[in-house]
Order: sequence, then structure tokens, then C-alpha cells
Amino acid sequence: IFDNRNIRYFMPYLTNLAQADGKGKRRGQRNESGLKGRFSLKDGARCSWRAVRGDDAFVLGVTCKTGEKIFGCEYVAKPTACQQYASNTKAYWKQISRSLKKQRKLCRDSTAMVKAGMCRSAPAEAHFRLKDTRPSSRVPLPTTAGKNHCPNRIERLRVAEEYCSSAWSSLCAFLFLMLENDECS
Repeated sequence: IFDNRNIRYFMPYLTNLAQADGKGKRRGQRNESGLKGRFSLKDGARCSWRAVRGDDAFVLGVTCKTGEKIFGCEYVAKPTACQQYASNTKAYWKQISRSLKKQRKLCRDSTAMVKAGMCRSAPAEAHFRLKDTRPSSRVPLPTTAGKNHCPNRIERLRVAEEYCSSAWSSLCAFLFLMLENDECS
């Protein structure tokens, strides 16, 4: 799933995920490497997040591990656009951590926003949106088990995701299917 380039990209998140015991650590803690925390999804995936301040926005990196699969993504927002952020940053990041845990399609839904409850009425730029990243860092595509009626389907989905944004990848995959016109049932 990962090559050397991707491993270097995810290494800071993986080391955070590997610290399973968490002794002396609290969720949403602030330290020398930025803001970070851990959470679990309903499907049992163990996840970690780390927020890093960029030039004018925060980048929220998320990495999850479920069984042998590891996936991750980045969200981007400008929390300073929310007036309540400056008054209580600790509560803000705690609410972001809870919001991540509640996401139904973490790292897959480009329309979903990760919001802090205290910033409900803030402008859209204050809420975290999925960052459009290279296809290799997105959620791995599911492999089909058993009978494989369409052997090129996975490759077609990868190409569609590479040339189209994630919001349009399913439509692009459909168009590639029509153009190739092979016999997939």
C-alpha cells in the first residue's frame, strides 16, 4: 500500500499512532511538536491527529489503522476566523477531536466539514475541509475478494481519482468504463 515516499509522509502520524498506552498524555494535548490527539472510530479503527499551523491556516493530519490497513488524510481550516477560538483554544481542539470521531466517512467525504461546536456560526473557512492531496495518500481502494468480474476496475478507479477531484472520481470512473467498453458485469 505504501512506498518509501508515502512512509516518510505518514511517519510523524504513525509514530503518534504507535504510542498506544498514552501514559501521561491527554487528548488534545499541546507540546513542542504541535497539537495532537487520539480517537477510535465506530468500525474499530485507531486514529491519531496532529494540527500544524501553516502560513495562514492550520493543517490537520489524520492517520488511522484498522487491522493491517493504514490510511490518512489532511484537513485545512483557519480557526482564527472563529471569534471564540482565541478565547478558548483548548476547548476548540477538544471539540475538533470529538468531531473527528463522529465523522461517518473520515478521509473520504470531501463535502463533510470537521467543526467545533463553539464555531457553529463562524464562516466556512473556519471549519476543516478535506485537503485535496495526491491519490497515494488517500484511503486505499477496497480490493475485491472472490470472483473478480472486472479485473481492471481498481486500476480504472485509481486513474479516475488521479485525474479528477475526489468529489468527481466516481463519475470519472463511470466515464472511463464507458470509454473502454470492456465486458465487466
